[in-house]
Amino acid sequence: MDVNILAAKGISKRFDGFAALSDVDFVLHKRERVGLIGPNGSGKSTLVNCLTGIITPDDGTVAFNGNDVTATPAWIRAKRGLARTYQIPRPFTGMSVQQNIEVPLRFAVGHTSARAVSDAAQAILDQVGLADKAGLSPRRLTQVELRKLELGRALAAQPKVLIADEVMAGLSDSEIDEILALLTRLNAEGISILLIEHIMRAVMMFSQRIIVIVAGQKIADGLPDEVMKRDEVERAYLGE
Repeated sequence: MDVNILAAKGISKRFDGFAALSDVDFVLHKRERVGLIGPNGSGKSTLVNCLTGIITPDDGTVAFNGNDVTATPAWIRAKRGLARTYQIPRPFTGMSVQQNIEVPLRFAVGHTSARAVSDAAQAILDQVGLADKAGLSPRRLTQVELRKLELGRALAAQPKVLIADEVMAGLSDSEIDEILALLTRLNAEGISILLIEHIMRAVMMFSQRIIVIVAGQKIADGLPDEVMKRDEVERAYLGE
């Protein structure tokens, strides 16, 4: 894992004078599983938005797969293989589950054949465990199934990197285990994964490395057990 696939250097972002991020460095290696944690309002979402191109940092650079993408629009980063999920799934409720996968397939991969699109969508649905739900409306899916659909839509971009943003929020322990197994399987297939999550059991089980952001600054970056024993991390979560 000596090659960086996603990296940021000296990222700072201010909103009306408020420093949401201050000189943050970030690295994700190929095939790596990294957890990004921090209290609410710590700057995690701002960092993810800088990495994916939703917003442009005031200072610093972002590189994806060896290329500087600091000024590259989000949709181009997505086409190049930098995919993300969102905390609240918002599927197209007027379409079937399979059609929800076909839309990003046409955009991100450029399939033109209806048969090719359909076959690719079915393969993704099988990958995330929704093959038997292909013809249903997303309104009929459970919470864990909606999370799987959100992951499936991200996979339609054929990502090299997947940023999974709180994909386990509100799920039961058994449902969390389902999503963890899916993410681990995707990583084993070659996708580098950044997991942003508040459920520490999931973060500790999944992550090979953990990054902690507090008040817009990176305060820890290392092996999970070592990071969680640091005084500054304990103070951030538990107080003095």
